Amino acid sequence: MSTVDPFAVTNQPPPRGALPLWEGDPVLRALVPADQTPPRHLADHLGRSDTVTDGQRLATGPGPVLERFDTGGRRIDTIVYPEAYHRLLELGLGAGYAALPWAGSRPGGHAAHAAMVYLASQIEPGTCCPMTMTYAAIPVLRRHEGLAADLARLASVPAYDPADTPIAGKTATTIGMAMTEKQGGSDVRANRTIAEPADGAYRLFGHKWFCSAPMSDAFLTLAQRPEGLSCFLVPRRLPDGALNAIHLMRLKSKLGNRANASAEIEYHGAHAQMLGAPGDGVRTILEMVHHTRLDTAVAPAGLMRRALIEALYWSGHRKTFGKTLIDQPLMASVLADLTLEWLGALTLSMRVARAFDDREAGFARLSVALAKYLNNRRCPLVTGEAMEALGGMGYIEDTPMPWLYREAPLNAIWEGSGNVIALDVMRTIARSPGAVEALMAELNSARGAQVAFDTALTGLEATLTQPPDESQARRLTETMALLLQASLLLRGPTPVAGEVFAATRLGGDWGHTMGTLPPGVDTRALIALAQS
Repeated sequence: MSTVDPFAVTNQPPPRGALPLWEGDPVLRALVPADQTPPRHLADHLGRSDTVTDGQRLATGPGPVLERFDTGGRRIDTIVYPEAYHRLLELGLGAGYAALPWAGSRPGGHAAHAAMVYLASQIEPGTCCPMTMTYAAIPVLRRHEGLAADLARLASVPAYDPADTPIAGKTATTIGMAMTEKQGGSDVRANRTIAEPADGAYRLFGHKWFCSAPMSDAFLTLAQRPEGLSCFLVPRRLPDGALNAIHLMRLKSKLGNRANASAEIEYHGAHAQMLGAPGDGVRTILEMVHHTRLDTAVAPAGLMRRALIEALYWSGHRKTFGKTLIDQPLMASVLADLTLEWLGALTLSMRVARAFDDREAGFARLSVALAKYLNNRRCPLVTGEAMEALGGMGYIEDTPMPWLYREAPLNAIWEGSGNVIALDVMRTIARSPGAVEALMAELNSARGAQVAFDTALTGLEATLTQPPDESQARRLTETMALLLQASLLLRGPTPVAGEVFAATRLGGDWGHTMGTLPPGVDTRALIALAQS
């Protein structure tokens, strides 16, 4: 009779437990300013096994619940979240996710913020939405007085106050946004919500098809005035404690991002303060959108990172045909390719964050669009391949792979879909020659480092001398983004990664799917870049 126990569990990786989000990520550590300690502290808390479990349950759970009325039929328009949601917001906002870049106490605040977005996205990205909106609203609010100034001050406090009370009773605040409507979507100039003067302020009437973070203390929104589309600030609660006339109609049933409530709302005479000049609403709110786009460029790098480390952990513990998976040449090629994609995404997004810190306005506007476009084009591919690396286990909800895959398309759609971003790149090229000059200077600093890079850069220079062709907007945006990634990697501490990246992504010595690297690539050296 066999002595082998047929019920013994073997050849399965041990449970993960805590995740070394900081110590296990040497690339992140090198990219964050040394005196910016909040990201490390946040990483220590997010990586704890109980927080990882909270994130998993939030990402795969049923999501928040909308309660529109109380027992007596009175409107309460309240969303009930699991306690884990509040715990994660307390960690993130307490670490300075929203407030740190505006504190002015030390340089590198936006880079530290980007690192926190990257870290939080690896655990539960749904809670990033209210924190990102708050971060992005602060510079807009600071330009105004009254309610806006009060909210800017409270949003700049590194803390989380979940109390649903008027602003005067809050110790910290969160800010949401509601721009798009049924008939227009990204074409916000087609909006029909109207603003009518009332008692020195305004009353809003209309709907919003998508309201981000609907339990926030206030929202930036758009409404029509005779002068044109204008920007308004709408508090959730009025000074007397009554609910403002914002009706939460229903919560969106989304593919992913389940922990985050996204709502359809109606304004039934909601009290509002105008921000900016009448008719200048798009320009006013675009400052907020500019900063939210930074986060939607960074978040996919975090999703790629979590997917990659799960694939590395599995393949490092699982044996097939007599070898550990990671030692199988074909699997090593897949993992090395995944590492290149993550490395390019993280390096690019952190360079963009540094441009925000250094007030490189033209470069920041162009590069954030490039990073948002390309990082989000690659994220579904990376998460899908990483899922496949786990085999059938990757398709099981016990692992993070399914929710990572569901989350992967989100940041490509929010804050400007791929076409919107590519067309914005074209407008920047046409209207901001300084932005193009800054980009070309960045790219030219790597000229001579790799043949395929030089060839692609020469091609870009020739393209930019031609009249713009809208049908080629995506092609041009992709080329510029790939060149910027390659330039950063070639000039980075491990130029071998840049050489392989340029040869494959720009030189065509690649099959365009993961695991098709050319012969002779040192896959072990590339994989090692993702490990501590």
